[in-house]
Amino acid sequence: MTIQQISSFAAGEWIAPGGGARTIASAVTGEVIATAGNNSLDVQGMLDYARNVGGPALRKLTFHERAKMLKALSLHLGQHKQAMYDLSFNTGATQSDHLIDIDGGIGTMFIFASKGRREMPDGHVYLDGDVEQLSRNGTFLGQHICTPLQGVAVHINAFNFPVWGMLEKLAPTLLAGVPAIVKPATNSCYITEMCVRLMLDSGILPAGALQLVSGGLGDMLDRLTLQDVVSFTGSADTALKLRSNPFILENSVRFVAEQDSLNCSVLGPDAEPGTPEFNLFIKEVQREMTTKAGQKCTAIRRIIAPEPQVQAVIEALSARLSKTVIGDPRLETTRMGALVSNGQKRDVLEKAAVIGQEAERVFGDPDDFAVDGADAEKGAFLPPMLFHCANPDAATRVHDTEAFGPVSTIMGYRDTDHAIELANKGQGSLVASVITHDTDVACKFAMGAGAYHGRLYFNNRDSMKESTGHGSPLPHMVHGGPGRAGGGEEMGGVRGVKHYMQRTAIQGSPDILAAIGSKWVPGATEIKGPAHPFTRRYNDLEIGETLVTAPRVVTMDNIEHFAGFTGDTFYAHMNQAAAERNPFFPGRVAHGYLLLSFAAGLFVEPNEGPVLANTGLDGLRFMKPVVPGDTIKVRLTVKSKTKRNDQYGEIRWHVTLTQQDDELVAEYELLTMVAY
Repeated sequence: MTIQQISSFAAGEWIAPGGGARTIASAVTGEVIATAGNNSLDVQGMLDYARNVGGPALRKLTFHERAKMLKALSLHLGQHKQAMYDLSFNTGATQSDHLIDIDGGIGTMFIFASKGRREMPDGHVYLDGDVEQLSRNGTFLGQHICTPLQGVAVHINAFNFPVWGMLEKLAPTLLAGVPAIVKPATNSCYITEMCVRLMLDSGILPAGALQLVSGGLGDMLDRLTLQDVVSFTGSADTALKLRSNPFILENSVRFVAEQDSLNCSVLGPDAEPGTPEFNLFIKEVQREMTTKAGQKCTAIRRIIAPEPQVQAVIEALSARLSKTVIGDPRLETTRMGALVSNGQKRDVLEKAAVIGQEAERVFGDPDDFAVDGADAEKGAFLPPMLFHCANPDAATRVHDTEAFGPVSTIMGYRDTDHAIELANKGQGSLVASVITHDTDVACKFAMGAGAYHGRLYFNNRDSMKESTGHGSPLPHMVHGGPGRAGGGEEMGGVRGVKHYMQRTAIQGSPDILAAIGSKWVPGATEIKGPAHPFTRRYNDLEIGETLVTAPRVVTMDNIEHFAGFTGDTFYAHMNQAAAERNPFFPGRVAHGYLLLSFAAGLFVEPNEGPVLANTGLDGLRFMKPVVPGDTIKVRLTVKSKTKRNDQYGEIRWHVTLTQQDDELVAEYELLTMVAY
């Protein structure tokens, strides 16, 4: 059998294993399949290469260009999934597990690509929040911006998800414009190495954007600066050791931690046997105990059920677990494969013994279970093991000891407040799920347990068909948690990108803020174009280009015609006495939507031209009523420009309606698609 040589990619070169290399065994057979590690890596050279080559190349790209890069990478990896599947079986993962790790990782990268295109500007500066007026007349303003850190992100990943664990960190890092050095766990680094090779060989990434350490980091963490980030996934003990590095503390290096935690799932008091919620609860717990052989940072470690239902849960869950076929993950009949290594198997058994000091094992015997197609002694196989803790209030180990495998403990609660108390005894977790159809129970948990958990997952008969599951972190939502879970956040859409950027408060004149943010702000210079802006193409329009329309008088006939035509006969428009009794109106007033229609009539260019469609209004506000006889006019200004595809881009216009005395009547943003 050929032993794979798992290389590192450092400063543009592949480096084979060398001094200090470790052997890696198959989780299924126990045979050595690979070796990885090299104590002679030039870690300072890697950092310099990332900072001086990768960083500048990425920062030259706009957010949209980086998003396109991520999309291209995800499509490229999608064409090579089978090769990663075939190799990943050696980690003990089944085909279903591959879909979570490999397909899930690719999907996460694709979603970040989409969010980059849709939610971030086609520029180099991300505007964080609204403009703040810091002076009476608006000549001195404030704005928060985010710009890429000028260092490197060091990603230290766990063994359980060698692809997803890398890509869910890499996607927001690259989208931010920061290069990454990836260090996977050695036990499964051969999968990560294949994925990295695929990305590098594609030619999609600029030089220096991605490097790989297969093995130890050496003293790399001692060489980090304020511009660098460490993003870690793994145990609480290892996280504490790493974040306590004196150089990380001294230099205030950002440290994002996602740690293993004592996640729980709560069966609501309304979810009695026979209800859809009870059946859903059993299915979710069984799935979380057996997926990836329980090696998930989000797996359910504590099962919290109403005391009268504890025995029913034990029986139903045991019956479902008994149908779990354990074996060689390559077999189609296998439903749970092996743990990643025999070392991990020993660790799980040790932790299960600790839990056993306070709880009784009611299902699963590690000394007596069947394994299909493999040797249970040579491979890292274990059966699902369910424990019952009869006195969770007095127990401590079931709330602070995690067996990172197919092990979970059930405990009973007296009422909802007691269930919340038990859930919070984990001292911070990535996720807690509550299976209930009772909205009052959900509200109590949100208020009582939200502060202790990074994610609260509620599910019931209404959402169960489309829900993604207790243990599925989604790129749209934050992944992380307080306390034991590490106190960090990953993913969460653009929130995850900001971890690799610096938020800076800028202050200055409207023109200064508009120039920095590539977005016109009120008070900034207005430009008069050579022709009506709706006759000008996307590439010709300038930010700040403004059209001021001719005025129009609003008459009582206009108001009554609009009311009759639309059916909007609200009393403020049609009943003088009632309108006068309203503290907001002096009498009958024009409809707000009548004013918007008049505004469009004032600024629109009727002839065919580059404006393709009006796609919406944002931030509409009415400031002052318009009465019959008032005159209105419109100011239309190009606020920002965003490319959408090869044919057209989005123009965001700042629109104001003013009366004859120049007082503001209404304000909004108009979105149009304009041809290039």
